Amino acid sequence: MLKSNSANTVEALTTHLDINKEALKLALHGYTKLKEQGRIENIRYLTIIDFSKPSNANRFYVIDMFNEALVIQTLVAHGKNSGALFANTFSNKDASFKSSLGFYITGNTYIGKHGTSLELKGLEKGINDHAMQRAIVLHGAEYVSKDIANQQGYIGRSLGCPAVPNEKIGSIINAIHGASCMFVYAPNKAYLQKSLMIN
Repeated sequence: MLKSNSANTVEALTTHLDINKEALKLALHGYTKLKEQGRIENIRYLTIIDFSKPSNANRFYVIDMFNEALVIQTLVAHGKNSGALFANTFSNKDASFKSSLGFYITGNTYIGKHGTSLELKGLEKGINDHAMQRAIVLHGAEYVSKDIANQQGYIGRSLGCPAVPNEKIGSIINAIHGASCMFVYAPNKAYLQKSLMIN
């Protein structure tokens, strides 16, 4: 199993994964903290969404912490009011239609208007703790595709949810359901200064 707080682990993973080193470092820090606190039950998988990358890049990662392996990498949408190609602004407010940064724990699955979806519980007060009341969930969407990215330069955007390609949602939910850790990253100074999870 990964020694998730190890500098060597970060170096090793960033060497063979196309992932932002800072995003990985912070994600591992938060994952370790939540694991030690007994707040996550599915400790095998860590999900990272890296909004330092454009939406036409595969910026959604599921890492198998037991086998030190990336098991899923795919596209993921951000909120339509967070930006076009890049997610630049973030919000915890209802009807902002923006993405929220920070740490989440995956919740229950349900069948909604986007099919099988996964609830997300935001853990950071004032940053993402309104996720449940905002109905911010992980779901599949037809507007998250390389074809759309090729047509307009960026994928479609959500109302704030991290939406993934329809063909990927089943395998993602199968892996990360059951109270696993998800970290949504951006090089956002306000978040990096405010978050109690990383400070």
